[in-house]
Formats: sequence, structure tokens, C-alpha cells
Amino acid sequence: MDDSRTIYTPSELNREARLRLEAGFGRLWLEGEISNLSRPASGHLYFSLKDDRAQVRCALFRSQAAALSFEPRNGQQVQARGRVSIYEARGDFQMIAEHLEEAGEGRLRAAYEALKNKLKGEGLFDPANKQALPRFPARVAVITSPSGAVIRDIINVMERRWPLARLRLHPVPVQGTEAPFAIINALEAANRHSWADCIVLARGGGSLEDLHAFNDEAVARAVFASEIPVVSAVGHETDFSICDFVSDLRAPTPSAAAELIGPDIGQLRQEFIAMAVQLQRRISARLQGYGQSHDHLALRLLRQHPGRRLEEHHRALTRLRSRMSAHVGRLVPDGVQRVGGLRQRLLASTRRLVPERGLRLQQLARTLHAVSPLPTLERGYVIMTDTKTGKALKSIAKIEKQQAVSAQLKDGRVYAKVVRVSDERLPSCKEEPD
Repeated sequence: MDDSRTIYTPSELNREARLRLEAGFGRLWLEGEISNLSRPASGHLYFSLKDDRAQVRCALFRSQAAALSFEPRNGQQVQARGRVSIYEARGDFQMIAEHLEEAGEGRLRAAYEALKNKLKGEGLFDPANKQALPRFPARVAVITSPSGAVIRDIINVMERRWPLARLRLHPVPVQGTEAPFAIINALEAANRHSWADCIVLARGGGSLEDLHAFNDEAVARAVFASEIPVVSAVGHETDFSICDFVSDLRAPTPSAAAELIGPDIGQLRQEFIAMAVQLQRRISARLQGYGQSHDHLALRLLRQHPGRRLEEHHRALTRLRSRMSAHVGRLVPDGVQRVGGLRQRLLASTRRLVPERGLRLQQLARTLHAVSPLPTLERGYVIMTDTKTGKALKSIAKIEKQQAVSAQLKDGRVYAKVVRVSDERLPSCKEEPD
């Protein structure tokens, strides 16, 4: 008997099997038909995925179940992503699902992501390639199904917000194998006719398979090549198609597209009214200012009018003439009287000052005669000066040969040149004769 054997309890074995199973497989995808679907009050989903030979029990917890974009049902073909495990309490093999989608959507999702990355790499999503929508579109081409709520919603919103725009419907199937070709033809026709200011490409919501026509590469390139701005309004707010990325503007819903392409005429009317009121106020204020300026200029013109100024000058001249006459009438007698008094004072001063001034003049004449050189000249002396400087020559040290000199005599002046200079002096009257 082997005593080294390992003995498990059922719970230990189930736990060991669960750990090894989860570590060995990791996360995987499982496709099958839903059966035995159960929805307990907890919000979790319990079901089996089966094919024609086997089945696997599955559990989808409440948080993941609430995020599903469709309602699971028995008999539906789906794909589940999750991890395989064992429910230890019963030893049941099961799959803990983390995500559930309808069968075929996984392939479509992979193709969608591949095309999205391809076109993005080519620059078809670049904002620099987006065209601006006209602010006030006059003609709008709508590419969508002629039946259904989409076209009615667009018409209703446009009639309410921007009734000035005209709509032209390009009817196309929005689902099925014929949809991509029809949508491309409609885009080319709208550009060829050049009637519309902008194009709305729209359809309601649906699964990834329902929106397949708007994830078609040829359709996406036709939208990008449109010379008329294209607004993509495909699906609901959470739906994104390839056309949304290549279009010039993406709208979350068809109704939102109608709101985005045209302004609200009611709001514009209110803005126009406010602008008109503001303009009227500014014009009134400007006219009032002009009126005040006109009145001011008119008053200045009236004050500076030649006739007015001549009249003012005439009145001023009249006042000055009256004042002058009054002053003359008062000043002339006073002036005559003052002149008479001044005349008497002048005569008295003359009689007193003339003898005094005559005596003073005689004294000054005697003093002048005493210091004047004229008596000296009368006795035969001369005053010699330098002709150039006019200075008197007092010594021979200042005289050179050929120097021009002048000599003042009593009755005139003599001009001469020096031919010789000698230091001979006149005999002094104090010297005794030899």
C-alpha cells in the first residue's frame, strides 16, 4: 500500500482545478447559441452557450450586463469574452463572461478598427481637411431613407429653426448590400448638380451590422471627396461610424444635424431686434450730438457774422466817440488852465536861470582856456601824433625812421615822415652859458 499518496477533499480538488484551469487558459472568446437564459433579481445573467455537440455554462455579472447594447434571448447566436473557471461549490465547469456581443459583430468590429486605422493613417480624419459649413445655408441635400423617422425629424427641425432653407431628398437604402452603392451614387449626384450648400448623410441607430454601409471604405472615400461639406448623422449619440470621422462635421443624431447646419431663426430675430434697438439708440445719440454741434456752430456763426460784428463795432465806436467827447469837453479847459500855469512857471524859471547859467558858462570857459593846448600852440609849439594810431608822441623812443607822423599847429595840421631821430635837447633855462 502506497502511503505517499496525496488525498484531496472535494473543495480542495475543485479549488486546485479552478486555479490550474484559470492559469492555463487565460481570457478567450467563445461563440455559441444562448440557452437556459436566467435573469434573477440580482441583475446577473446565467445562461449556456451551446453548439450541436456540447454546451458551457456561463455567468455575466450585473455591471457587465447593464452595459450590453442588445437584449440577450434564448436561441440567439452570440460571442462571449471571458475566462474559464470552476464553480467550487458544485464543481461545475463554467465561463465568467466579461463582454457579450451578437455573433458576427466581432468580425465587423475588427474590420471597422482596421479600416479606421488605415484611413486615419492616410490623413482622411485630419481636421485640416475639414470644410466649413455655410452659416446660412439656402439649399440642403439629405441622403437617407425616404421612409422612417429620420427624414421627418430633419424636416420638422428645419421648419422650426431655419425655414428659409430648401431641402432636397436623395432617397437611398441605409441597410443591406445595395446601400453602399446607392449612397455613393447620391453623393456624386449631389456634387455633380452643385445645387446644395451642404449635404446631410443620415440614418437611425442600430447594431454594428446595421451600420455596415456607413463603415464601407468606398462610402467613406466618397464622403471625403465631396466638394460640398458633408454632415454625418448616423445612429445614436454613442454610435460612431467611419463616415463620422471623414465627414466635415459629425452630428450625434439626425435631429442634431438639422440643428447644427442652420441657425435658429427665432434667436436671430431676437438678435436683430436687439441690434435694431441698439442701432436706433446710437443713431439718436449721434443725431442729438450733431444737433448740439449744429446749434453751437450756428450760435458761433451768428456771433461772428459780418453784419453782427459791424453792428457791434459801430456801437463800440459810438460809445468811444461819446466818451471822447465827454473827456475832451472836460480836459480842454483843464489843459488850457494847466498850460497857462506852466507858461508862468517857465517864464519865472527863465528869468532866474539864464543869468545863473551865463555866469557858470563864463567860469567854465576860463577853466577850459587854462587847460587848453591852444594857447601853447599860439606860442609856436606843436602836438605830434602817430598817423596810424592817432596817439600823441611824447618821446623819441616811440619814433622810428620813415614813420608817418602829423603835427598840429595853431592854424592847421602838417603830415610828414621822419628822416632822422636825435636825442638833442633844448637848452634848459636854468643852465648857465659857457
